[in-house]
Amino acid sequence: MPQIIFMRNLNFILFITVIIAASCNQDKKSAKPDVLAKNIDSTVNPADDFFDYANGYWIKNNPIPADESAWGLFQIIPNETLQRLRSINEEVAKSSHSDGSSEQKIGDFWKAASDSTGIEKAGIEPLQPYLAKITAINDVASLQNTMAQLDAMGVGSAIGFFVAQDAKNSALETLQLWQTGLGLPEREFYFKMDSTSVAIRNAYVKNITQILTLLGADASKSRASAVNILALETDLAKASRKLEDLRDPYANYYKYAVTDLNKVSPKINWVNYMNIIGVKSTDSVIIGQPEYYKETGIALNSYSLDTWKDYLRYRLTNEFVAALPDTFGKANFEFNKLFSGATERKPRWKRIISNEQNVMGELLGQIYVKEYFNDSAKARYSTLVENIRTALKNRIQNLDWMSDSTKQKALSKLAQVNKKVGYPDKWKDFSALKITGDSYFQNLVNADIFWHNYNINKLGKPVDKTEWGMYPQTYNAYYDPSNNEIVLPAAAFIIPGYNDNELDDAVVYGYMAASTIGHELTHGFDDEGRQYDAQGNLKGWWTPEDSAKFTQRANVLSNQFSSYVAIDTFKINGKATLGENIADLGGVLLGFDAFKQTDEYKKGEKIGGYTPTQRFFLGYALSWLENERPQSLRTQVLTDVHSPEKFRVNGPLVNVDAFYEAFNVKQGNKMYLPDSARARIW
Repeated sequence: MPQIIFMRNLNFILFITVIIAASCNQDKKSAKPDVLAKNIDSTVNPADDFFDYANGYWIKNNPIPADESAWGLFQIIPNETLQRLRSINEEVAKSSHSDGSSEQKIGDFWKAASDSTGIEKAGIEPLQPYLAKITAINDVASLQNTMAQLDAMGVGSAIGFFVAQDAKNSALETLQLWQTGLGLPEREFYFKMDSTSVAIRNAYVKNITQILTLLGADASKSRASAVNILALETDLAKASRKLEDLRDPYANYYKYAVTDLNKVSPKINWVNYMNIIGVKSTDSVIIGQPEYYKETGIALNSYSLDTWKDYLRYRLTNEFVAALPDTFGKANFEFNKLFSGATERKPRWKRIISNEQNVMGELLGQIYVKEYFNDSAKARYSTLVENIRTALKNRIQNLDWMSDSTKQKALSKLAQVNKKVGYPDKWKDFSALKITGDSYFQNLVNADIFWHNYNINKLGKPVDKTEWGMYPQTYNAYYDPSNNEIVLPAAAFIIPGYNDNELDDAVVYGYMAASTIGHELTHGFDDEGRQYDAQGNLKGWWTPEDSAKFTQRANVLSNQFSSYVAIDTFKINGKATLGENIADLGGVLLGFDAFKQTDEYKKGEKIGGYTPTQRFFLGYALSWLENERPQSLRTQVLTDVHSPEKFRVNGPLVNVDAFYEAFNVKQGNKMYLPDSARARIW
């Protein structure tokens, strides 16, 4: 599926604990330790490793819990969130509510999911009707029919239809296809020959074998099936594009008339598949990677029906593993440890709430905003967005490498960026979602069907500009190029344990304005976002000369990050992470420009022993406070378009002149780059 939004971080299921206003009244003294100074490791020279300097003391004294792959703000805040959501669920579940109400859905979902005894007793019985459909497959035609039927209930396989905005006509929702079908997180896992990747492939075969055996197959037959499934997926992976190649929107846009889809693959019964998944009428389909679907068509006929059946059995089981006996979940946890590094499985109640968020996170969000995000907070951060918009406007106007014609179009796009702060003005309608207290499995099936229909029903309709792609309780944010909008959920503005009057402007502008608001706004002008116009259409609006100059400057940043070793032999992919790295650098520059307009900066007084400028950069480093396990780091480098957190601090800052001045960075320091080597984009 294409990445139509650019996010501060890939964690989605998070919630707010404290709402933080931006500016501190300096007459009010906090009894708490300074939010920045308490984390500093004074044994580290900030000019050599600013991340370790700013966050090192905290990291040394806060080991990663056994059930986490990393530990920092991106885990602390969600864990506090989960506790609050648990209380909400338990309270709602105590009493009866009118059928169809938000409270009824939340309470019954919790009750059904908590019935571990009933789930163990049912065994794999809930799966049997769907397993029977798979068993009944007797030719390629019935294989495709069953794939489509499972697709319509949320079980993805080798064909991946979805509905999204047309990149070249952003006002319209269109039918699209994207490469899919792989069980490992990213194509490179199928081909890398280092010991870690080989071990992962071996463990994947073991996991498939375990799951198929738990479904009742003979162990030796299951092992043979697992080997065949890996071979099938490897062929699909060969035809799949690399992570960095998926970031070129023009190179991943091919529009076909439905009548011409056979030119992509005559082996796939396209119209029949679309009919089964509920596509009523469409005359065209946008395909991101046609070569993948050519290979899929070949694989449908070259691999045995038995291999495809087992492939579908495995996919089906994984989709609903949360509602199956615990032996299934334990088997998957043992496999997934290779990617996360966690040594203990999360408790059942946390797993339930994570699934509940996926099912109806916006219903929970409605309850949340009533308690934790008021109108004054929404107004406060809306103003902060405008301060950052002004900073970017000034930077565009003062660029010495961009022509006036391109500048005017950039300024027009910037002026039209829509901001969404806190929570949606219009909530999604969940009335068609049926949730009961009887069956966790059926609730998950109902939810998958609900969301499939929700997506398909958008086809051919005008885009709903009020819709949000995140929940208010999400500690994250995003920019959507097709809507030319930044979305800032209420939970994006959190520093755990600190209230409004305990934070000075430097912290707020570094932590929130730079790493979140400035970051997302810059995404509209990164290497990918800049290719969309003010209306969100994929359309060239740069002069060729300006575009070439931008690319030359962006390549400096790409090459910088490609030289960074994240762990062992795993280097950061500078091309795949370029958009996020540009946004990080832009966010720091915009946040600092806006901070310089505040009274705190102008007064120049120290707080906690640090100047306003130093506190700004320390506040930025705080926003990426995290310690990550080696397994998780390796996975991130191969699968994520975001650089690891340490490099999201040190990487941008080596290009920021004000950082050099604030911490006396000189030639010979590890964070020193000569002026001529620094990336200068926005």
